[in-house]
This record gives sequence, C-alpha cells and structure tokens, in this order.
Amino acid sequence: MTVSTLLTEALKARVRRPSLYPKLTTAKDLIASGIFKNGMRMGWSGFTGVGYPKETPVALADYVEKNNLQDKLQFDLFVGASTSPLVEDRWAKLGMIKRRYPYQTGKEIQKKINRNEIAFADKHLSEFPLDLVSGYYTLEKKGNVMEKLDIVLVEATAITEEGHIIPGASVGATPEIVQSASKLVVEVNTFLPNFEGLHDITLSRFAPYKFPNLIQRVDDRVGTPYIPIDDDRIVALIESRHPDNTAESEPQDQTSHRIADNILEFLAHEVTMDRLPNSLLPLQSGVGNIANAIIGGLADGPFNNVEVWTEVIQVLVDQLTKHYDIFLLSDTFLDFWEHHKLSFASATSVAFSPHGFKRFYDMWDDLKDRLVLRSQSVSNSPEVIRRLGVIAMNTPVEFDIYGHANSTHVCGTRMLNGLGGSADFLRNSKLSIMHTPSTRHTKKDPIGISCVVPMCSHIDHTEHDLDVYVTEQGLADIRGLSPIERARVIIDKCAHPDYRPILKDYLDFAERKCLEIGAAHEPQLLDRVFKMHLNVMGEENTMRIKGW
Repeated sequence: MTVSTLLTEALKARVRRPSLYPKLTTAKDLIASGIFKNGMRMGWSGFTGVGYPKETPVALADYVEKNNLQDKLQFDLFVGASTSPLVEDRWAKLGMIKRRYPYQTGKEIQKKINRNEIAFADKHLSEFPLDLVSGYYTLEKKGNVMEKLDIVLVEATAITEEGHIIPGASVGATPEIVQSASKLVVEVNTFLPNFEGLHDITLSRFAPYKFPNLIQRVDDRVGTPYIPIDDDRIVALIESRHPDNTAESEPQDQTSHRIADNILEFLAHEVTMDRLPNSLLPLQSGVGNIANAIIGGLADGPFNNVEVWTEVIQVLVDQLTKHYDIFLLSDTFLDFWEHHKLSFASATSVAFSPHGFKRFYDMWDDLKDRLVLRSQSVSNSPEVIRRLGVIAMNTPVEFDIYGHANSTHVCGTRMLNGLGGSADFLRNSKLSIMHTPSTRHTKKDPIGISCVVPMCSHIDHTEHDLDVYVTEQGLADIRGLSPIERARVIIDKCAHPDYRPILKDYLDFAERKCLEIGAAHEPQLLDRVFKMHLNVMGEENTMRIKGW
C-alpha cells in the first residue's frame, strides 16, 4: 500500500511530524520485509493490559501460525510489566517467547514458565528499567552502550512536531525500553483519545550521575509530557485502531468487604491517635477485589482530599489458587474521583474495564488535572515512596505467623505472575499492610488452604518490612512486637477458626522444642514446618492436618 493510502485523516491529525510519513506501512508488510529474526531481543510498551502494541504482535502470531513456524521464530520479550494475556498466551502457545522479563499474566505463559519452556526472571519493577539500560540483560555487550534491544514496538496516541511520542494509558518502562532500542516500530492508535498532557516522563541515568527525584508532593511534575525519540531509529510507522484489552468489572464479595472494613477501621483509629492526618497519607493499592473494596469504602467513607501514589489504577486478572483463576475487577477508583474524595492520583498506568474507560473519557475534563502518569522507575521509586510516607496495601499468596509474606510462588515452586512492584512499596512505605482471605477453597475442601501458615513456602517480603496483616477474621498490628508476640497476634486475629488451633499447637510445640536447645527467639521445626503445605499437595487437598 502507498503512503497516500495509509495516511488517513485520523493519522494525519495525530502524527504532527510529516517527515515520518514515508515510514508508514502495515504490520503485514513490515513482517514480509524480513525485519523480524529468530532470537531477537524485543521490547514492548505497555503495562497491565494497556498501552501495548496491538497490530504487530497479532500479525506476527498470524504469520507464525500460517507458516508453521511454531518454536522457530522466538524472541526474548521485555515489557515494563504484563500486557494483554490474550496476546502473551497466544505467543506462548506458538512457542514465540524464549525469555520473558520481568512480570507476566496468563495461563499459557505460566504453564510454559513452570515447565521451563520459557526462561523467566521477575524483578522489582522500580529496578527493571535501569537494569535494562545498564546492560544487565545483555552482559555480552561491553559498557553502558545503548541499543540493548534489537527491536522495540511502542504504542503512541500522538507524535509531536519534534517527533516525540505521546503514550496512552500507561508509561511503565517505555522510556527506558525506547532508550535501549536499536530499531523502533511506532504504532499510532487512533481509536484511543490523545493522552497529551497527562504524562510526566523521565529517563534513567547511570550512577554516579543520577539525579534525585525532586518530588515532594503527589502532584509534582519533574519530567516532560512526552518520550523523546530519535527519528533515525524509527523504521516503521503503523496505524492501530484497537481498544486496550481489559475485562468488564465484577462486584466484590463479602470477604473482601469485611477485609476492607477492617482496614478502614484501622485507618480511622490511626487518625484518632494522631498518627495519620484526616486526609490520610498517599495510598498505594494493589490488585484484586480486596483493593477495589478498600477504594470503594474510601469513596463512601469519612476521609476527604485523599491522594494516591500508586503503581497502577487498574483491573487485573489475579491468579490466587492452584485450582481457580479468579477474575477480580472493579472501577471503584472512578467512584472515588467522582465523589470528590480523591484529590489527586499519580500512577504509571490506568486500566479500567471497557465501561470504566468510557466513564473515564466522559470525565476527562474533570480528571485530567487530577491525574499524572509517570515512568515506573519513578512511580515505584523507594526514594519517593519513603519521602511521601505512602500507605501500601497488597495481597500475598500467603503470610506466616512471624510476618513473612509470599507474593509469587504457590507451595514454594509454582510461579504465578511475579513480584511486580509490591516490594518497592511494602519495604519503603510508612505503613505496610498485607491483606488476604484467611483461606482459599480447593476442589475437595470449601475451606481448604490456609493463607496463614507456620512458614511461607517462598519469601518475597520479610518480617522486617511489614506492619499490619488483615483477613476477614480481623487485623493484626504487629508494630513493635517480638517474633513470638507477632505469632500470637497473627494467629488470634487473622487465622480462620478451623486453622487457629492447628497453628497454636504448632507454635506451642515449636517454642517448647526450641527452648530445650536455647534457640526460641523465632522457633521453627524444620522437619515439620511445611506439613500443611505437603498435605494440601497430596490426595486430601487440604491444610487441615490431624496433628504435628
């Protein structure tokens, strides 16, 4: 197709640099040119199902399928976090992903990772962008040279007169991924509105020349409203007309509401005790229906002029048990804004349901001055999180009686999504809160798996970093407590009634045995501590053991 045919009025309005018009093409023609080679390191824009390239990845999958190239055209894939599970899962099924960094979602890609058919390593999301430009994923290349990635596919909602990219509903690691690109393919999405003015973009610099993030307020801006681009590296310009792939929202369940009520009651108590101001401190909210229930409670609650400093204002597929993929979705953040309880929000991505995005665009004039999207290296920056005094709230797979938490591996070995940004926030926040149902059912047991265990089967967050644990049973504030004191409070307040005596028996048994050898500061019995995990992996499929 000719440039004049491809240059639609919509595209002309979005691409304000005419010198780029000769690079207009289609995804199919780009693939036919032979630019994509087996073994390439490839980067994508995007974060949690929004802002990812929507034309070229699908066309590449079609090409592989049509030409029987399964497992023969593979890429190392670098994205700031997850993209659409539909795209990633299709690529995984076709054997197109050799390596994946640093976070993912989707059944098929997780199956391949857990079969060691895809090499995967998760990473703190605040660290991933700088690690990428520093060459940690390309150790065979000498020095801090650019062009770590062979080709990068990036979505834009506009291109400025200077040739700079205006992202869409996410920033993520796109600035650093673009920074690292040898060749750039830019997809301009004319289906989406132009997000110009919503972003605050900074680029990573190398030590010892790094600048401090001069952010003292949630609404401070320190960067540019665009991602700077070198025209010479753009090899193709493609028009895209697809929405971001998110799912419809679902209502929260009663368990989530009880957990949310426990947290909101705790925050109100902290205000009463003068440990928090009436407007609280900037909130970080994780994913899932518990987080959404908390935000829903805040939208209807007593706190005003609340600010949010978070990673993503989102809906997300969250895989929580061995047997069930639970879709936990809501657009309660929009209610929070609409009720004028939320004064300002900073994130790296917004990912509402399709209906929620329609509400978001309808509310655009009211919201555009109360929201900023930043690079994930800034949204997740420990420096800024600590300075602002963020209140962090996240959901683990499990936490143990002494206060360690597991966010990534079921029974210590089966990878779910990855660490994401949870540790960035939990370790550095003024208040670090872990919330989860006390149990998750299995196929054979309606009570099933206890989320409170003697020892986590994999530890992502240590006892030193977490302050408060919450289930629908209650809330354990373990600030200032010794390990055994923590264990008693966590068991009494958070464990399910069916598991409370089992965990108490373990603690008493372990304390008694460890006192005999003078090692009872944090008593554990290594020959018994994972008995509950082993039981649920067996035929009984429950953690309700008969004894220690």
